[in-house]
Amino acid sequence: MAKPKSIYSCTECGGQTPKWQGQCPHCQAWNTLVEAIAEKTVSRFTPVSVTSEVQNLSEVEAGEEPRYSTGVVEFDRVLGGGLVHGGVVLLGGDPGIGKSTLLLQALCHMSAARNVLYVSGEESARQVALRAKRLALDAKAVHLLAEIRLERIQAVLAERKPDIAVIDSIQTVYSDALQSAPGSVAQVRECAAQLTRLAKASGTCIILVGHVTKEGALAGPRVLEHMVDTVLYFEGDTHSSFRLIRAFKNRFGAVNELGVFAMSEKGLREVSNPSALFLSHHGGQVPGSCVMVTQEGTRPLLVEIQALVDEAHAPNPRRLSVGLEQNRLAMLLAVLHRHAGIPCFDQDVFVNAVGGVKITEPGADLAVLLAIVSSLKNKPLPEKMVVFGEVGLAGEVRPVQRGQERLKEAVKLGFTQAIIPKANKPKQAISGIEIIAVERVEEAVAKMR
Repeated sequence: MAKPKSIYSCTECGGQTPKWQGQCPHCQAWNTLVEAIAEKTVSRFTPVSVTSEVQNLSEVEAGEEPRYSTGVVEFDRVLGGGLVHGGVVLLGGDPGIGKSTLLLQALCHMSAARNVLYVSGEESARQVALRAKRLALDAKAVHLLAEIRLERIQAVLAERKPDIAVIDSIQTVYSDALQSAPGSVAQVRECAAQLTRLAKASGTCIILVGHVTKEGALAGPRVLEHMVDTVLYFEGDTHSSFRLIRAFKNRFGAVNELGVFAMSEKGLREVSNPSALFLSHHGGQVPGSCVMVTQEGTRPLLVEIQALVDEAHAPNPRRLSVGLEQNRLAMLLAVLHRHAGIPCFDQDVFVNAVGGVKITEPGADLAVLLAIVSSLKNKPLPEKMVVFGEVGLAGEVRPVQRGQERLKEAVKLGFTQAIIPKANKPKQAISGIEIIAVERVEEAVAKMR
């Protein structure tokens, strides 16, 4: 017998090469090529639409897609208002963070008005039933299938025609058309493509659960993210009770939306006021603490930024940030020295965003600088003050988006003073808060002296 031909597939991009290499020639990632048996190319797909003639775009009827509410408000927020007819959602996250728990809760809510199906490839039917019992869920109308064979899952979906189907998880599903093992690049890509085609053809909304690697990326090829309509990531420390769901891609809604949950004995519970999670409760005023208002999608959040500046006892002072970009911290320290005359080259600087939240927007720059100056001078900021603004290399304080919404959120939580960019100053005064508008970094630092 002839030896089966081997190829090497990249776990990052899905690219293939006949020889093993240390670096993938397609995406330049290192140590991502894995060996697999070359599969025979057989046409396994049918058209999504029977009538695939050329049409004039202006003649195509366009309207809002009907949505299914999941019954979980925070989940609906991240999805953009609910699940879409024929949409495909990919939910990724660390093991044990609550993906299956959230989806089982949502299916039990939707089963009262919708035909739902839960396909479990990792747990037996008994284990899923025990979870539903432990969470005290009404699962009478939830249909359950414990199966990992793709062809069997497709047959059940075609027979029952559910409105919503959950595949938990895509890495456990395998197709008979391929010889590779479940979880391999070829199997994950094939099964996801087949299920996506089925969702578009039948109108069933399919939710795929995906595993993540140690680096936090979805296991399997990145093409998985391009196939689906919505990509959601579960974030949060498994040692903490709080969980965040963030949207990274959404064809039917806004990206960068954030849903906040708390893990309890009865499953994931929605957090209606997430700003309270990210604010520490000190007994009094403490130096090095500054509250900022960040924007996550359509929701303003108040987050406490903490800084600790200490004398360095090594030739190279340390620069460490948690929840903020480390390179941006080094840039801000240079701006502080050059334009405000405050050197930190002989100090260790540590910056932390309270609550485990990750802040990616540049609107945190001014709050980070004021927290550093407060810690360095051992002088606390006023207790009811919020700060936001982007800082440029020339020392200017630039405006951020949705400034008035941020200020209104701060007023709701009882803050009475705000240092903001001059361009964000509202034309009409907002009752209950004093606005201090600044144009440069040195002006903002001078307000503390």
